[in-house]
Amino acid sequence: MSGYLQVSTAIETRDAAVRLAEGAVGARLAASAQVIGPVTSVFWHHGEQGSGEEWQVLLYTTAERYPQLERFVLDQHPWTNPQLSAVPIVQGSTEYLTWLSRSVEDA
Repeated sequence: MSGYLQVSTAIETRDAAVRLAEGAVGARLAASAQVIGPVTSVFWHHGEQGSGEEWQVLLYTTAERYPQLERFVLDQHPWTNPQLSAVPIVQGSTEYLTWLSRSVEDA
């Protein structure tokens, strides 16, 4: 199984996370999304270590739709350089992955 991705980003409020998730799913760039949080993030920023409370957004899509999803997230995200990464889904039920593919097809 290849071609399916779990895409992750983080954003500073629950409301912003839900808006981002709803926008990506509404545009059919992701089949579904989960908002998780709050989470505590520890990071380097402007040469200093920092930490803060954020909300994680997980988006489920295909490798084919990833470039459009990436552009959407970067355009909609309030931060200049947000964390945005994707990991392959290496296994999943046939029914779920078929649904995921159909959900992100161009309307």
